[in-house]
Amino acid sequence: MADKFLLTILGSLNEAQSRWYVAREAIARGWGGIRAMEELTGMSRPTILRGIRELKEGRLAEDRVRKPGGGRKPLEKQDPGFTQALEKIMGENTAGDPMSPLRWTHKSTGHIAEEMIRQGHHASASTVRRRLREMDYSLQANRKDKEGYSPPERDAQFRYINRQVKKFTRRGDPVISVDCKKKENVGSFKNHGRNWQKKGHATNVETHDFAKHKAIPYGAYDVESREGFVNVGVSRETAEFAVESIRRWWKLVGRRQYPKAKSLLICADCGGSNGSRRRGWKYHLQTFSEAFGLSVTVCHYPPGTSKWNKIEHQMFSFISINWQGKPLVDYETVVNLIGGTHTQSGLRIKATLDTKEYEKGVEFTEEQMATINIRRHRTHPDWNYTITARKA
Repeated sequence: MADKFLLTILGSLNEAQSRWYVAREAIARGWGGIRAMEELTGMSRPTILRGIRELKEGRLAEDRVRKPGGGRKPLEKQDPGFTQALEKIMGENTAGDPMSPLRWTHKSTGHIAEEMIRQGHHASASTVRRRLREMDYSLQANRKDKEGYSPPERDAQFRYINRQVKKFTRRGDPVISVDCKKKENVGSFKNHGRNWQKKGHATNVETHDFAKHKAIPYGAYDVESREGFVNVGVSRETAEFAVESIRRWWKLVGRRQYPKAKSLLICADCGGSNGSRRRGWKYHLQTFSEAFGLSVTVCHYPPGTSKWNKIEHQMFSFISINWQGKPLVDYETVVNLIGGTHTQSGLRIKATLDTKEYEKGVEFTEEQMATINIRRHRTHPDWNYTITARKA
């Protein structure tokens, strides 16, 4: 029983501690103790004698288990060409070599180890992983840094938008940034993100996202006051829906904030329901202009630059943060979560539900377009224009 207890303790000690413990037991057993401990533990006689010597000399406080240089040498030191071969595999030469098996394969540590073995170097996935970290490699995701298509007029348009915003703000007229957020599934479906709940009490949702209903949030963000408005549609994203959202913003928020305003500046993307080429967008803006007696100026961001639209990172991003991990079980939940979004810097958002059924694919004739009182600006007339009420 005592021997079994000894072996149990021995299994929890490191190499030096085991040596000293066995040596102490050998001394305590007297004549034949070394041989008995050798047979019981499997520890060699020279090791036990070394432990006895260290106990007698009092050398028990060493910082290391083994002396410097002890243990098996790293594989890359046994194989001087190991590191060079690994660098070549990870470098640009392999990426450009169509004959390399790794050229068209995911570079996992297992695949890299297989390629090292194919080249005559003994390696394992763990060895490759350790050496890559020592060589300052780490797992990296793609980073969006390269600009794709960039219209030559882009910089000039941004400068023009900036001048227009300053002009409208200086004279106290509203400036809004508008856009339609991506459609959201309405129902008991997973919403990405996490929130605090009791352990084991996560909200259960459907395993498949086959939603019958969609929420279409179209927003207007007041650049000056940092107030937002979202009109949640239930049918389709159309030009009529986009203008209706702006109309609701003006009735519920805008005209109270700017009671003396005679003009409105809208900054919008170049595509979507409020695209620069959308006939319905301009046609319904004409109706809006006449209904409220406002001169409406629209400045579109150039193609491929929607991420510069202020509403994206100053309003929609906070809505996504606020409802993360919460299933949008019904339209009331969608509206309440949007309306409950606010930040310490002062962002406040109002939200409404738009149950109107909007018809898609409505065509506008040349005669209808001729009735629009539109003045195109000299700077990029396709992207900048002003619509005013028609004279009686």
